[in-house]
Amino acid sequence: MYEKIKELAKLYYPDTVNCRRDLHKYAEKGWLEMRTACYIASTLEELGYEVLVGEDIMKKEARMGVPPETILHLNYHRAQKQGANPYYLEKVKMGMTAVAGVLKCGDGPTLALRFDIDALGLIEESSSSHFPFTNGFASVHRGTMHACGHDGHTAIGLTTAKILMNIKDHLHGTIKLIFQPAEEGVMGARSIAESGFLDDVDYICAAHIMPQEDQPYDLYFGMDESFATTKLDITYHGVSTHAAESPQFGKNALLSAANCILNLHSIPRNSDGQTRVNVGTVHAGTGRNVVPETAKLEIEVRGVTSELNRYMEIYARDIIEGSARMHDTVVEIKEMGKAYALNCDDDFMNTIRSMCQQYLPDLKLPPYNLSPLGGSDDFSYFMERVQAHGGKATYMKLLTPIVSSPHNDAFDFDEKVLALGPRIFASLIYYLSHENKA
Repeated sequence: MYEKIKELAKLYYPDTVNCRRDLHKYAEKGWLEMRTACYIASTLEELGYEVLVGEDIMKKEARMGVPPETILHLNYHRAQKQGANPYYLEKVKMGMTAVAGVLKCGDGPTLALRFDIDALGLIEESSSSHFPFTNGFASVHRGTMHACGHDGHTAIGLTTAKILMNIKDHLHGTIKLIFQPAEEGVMGARSIAESGFLDDVDYICAAHIMPQEDQPYDLYFGMDESFATTKLDITYHGVSTHAAESPQFGKNALLSAANCILNLHSIPRNSDGQTRVNVGTVHAGTGRNVVPETAKLEIEVRGVTSELNRYMEIYARDIIEGSARMHDTVVEIKEMGKAYALNCDDDFMNTIRSMCQQYLPDLKLPPYNLSPLGGSDDFSYFMERVQAHGGKATYMKLLTPIVSSPHNDAFDFDEKVLALGPRIFASLIYYLSHENKA
């Protein structure tokens, strides 16, 4: 069966590439993945999956960082013009862009895979050295680009779905393929986790395309050295007035913001591990002779453990509120994203290693299971939810040559990984469905 899965991944490879390129061309940011979600749902339906969309698998009020309704409506109409399936488009039009395909194969474990689907806010490179541009699939949505491989993740997920449907008579249990919106900014996973959709899952796995560089391996079985993180939008509200005639009647929101910035970057380090803080944007004021009435900051804190991130967040919130009191302004704090530190299960990683050694012997495997992430991923919400209910979870690396770094406007990856990913995922589902048959 593992040889058949390998052959199917090879057979479907041209379709996987075409899928990735289509998704890359029509890149959509978090909560705006309306055409993307419709494409996924329509494909899963054609394959014969039970398709769940939007509120079927999401807790609406648990979403973070949802754009204004005007932006949602604009992207709805754009997806409409670009041929999105009308039935599914109505289900996702207000940013309810999560999709899942469910395949029931009798008694056995419940197995889940996660694939993230959103793009980043970048203007894509348009030089002759950029492969997507010279081959006609650079993003047509200016200011939005797949620069982190999520187009590849989605294509891998859909080809995995195709392979599993082809071998469904040899599978046991229930399979849930989850296509998650708004991973960038760690905004989207919580709404799915809190919906209860994962509460019966025995095993869950995800993977990220990563640079191969000088590592002669095809994958790592898990990741560590990730950061738990909290993303906050901070708005100070003051009172505007003439800066020369009556400054005493003003309440300077920009002074609150400036005090906040300096003190956020002065949060003491912690001997328990690494922490991070960053003020990414500042927007304030209307003119040089007007006391600023509003000031908005976009910030993040991180910790190498969830406890360290909590330390950073509590300290940051104290500074934010104290800065408002100093200048008699009012502060509004909005949580825009959040993730825990990744906690991969050792025995699950060893299970995947054992499967690869026994049935995928051509893969180049590292001598150890874990590799550093160095960032954050809200798949940690899925992991925590499944583990809290007694299940196992891990987050793998799929290694391939990369052009430029992730989140760069010239980012691209070697598409050979689009054959590797479906093979590994489909083999894992088959292996787990037999090893854990009820």
